[in-house]
Amino acid sequence: MNRMLAERVLPQGEARKATRRPGRNVTVNLAESPLGWLRARSLISARQLDAGEKLRADWEQAGYGPKVTMEWGQPARDKASRRAPPPLHPTVRQTAARRRVDSAMKAVGTGLTDLLWRLVCAGEGMSEVEAALDWPRSSARIVLCIALDRLADHYRIR
Repeated sequence: MNRMLAERVLPQGEARKATRRPGRNVTVNLAESPLGWLRARSLISARQLDAGEKLRADWEQAGYGPKVTMEWGQPARDKASRRAPPPLHPTVRQTAARRRVDSAMKAVGTGLTDLLWRLVCAGEGMSEVEAALDWPRSSARIVLCIALDRLADHYRIR
């Protein structure tokens, strides 16, 4: 497992702010996914983690993530031909991964795809997802478990 350790200060509560004592420092692993964090605390099952990681792998293979803006594989062109290169065709593997992501999202259902995309694919934390979707605190975990169970059923993970 990749580890990118960093020191973070825990947010201070109202009682801590009144005493003016500094918050506690903790070491966090920045490379840990939100699903890995939830599994480490037994908030999701191994089956749910496997389903989420499979979706994440398909999403990355499909090329939906951020891309490099420079095409380093193309040879330098002279100034006379400043046309844009023809669009690249996605590879067969990338196209198959896109189909798998689309069918998985369709199997999960329209109401749950935004949560799955944000948490599993984009790697947002639970609090960020709840704030973005305007959900009550601690509600995303329950909905995530339902979505991951449907996803595991789709992938036939036992």
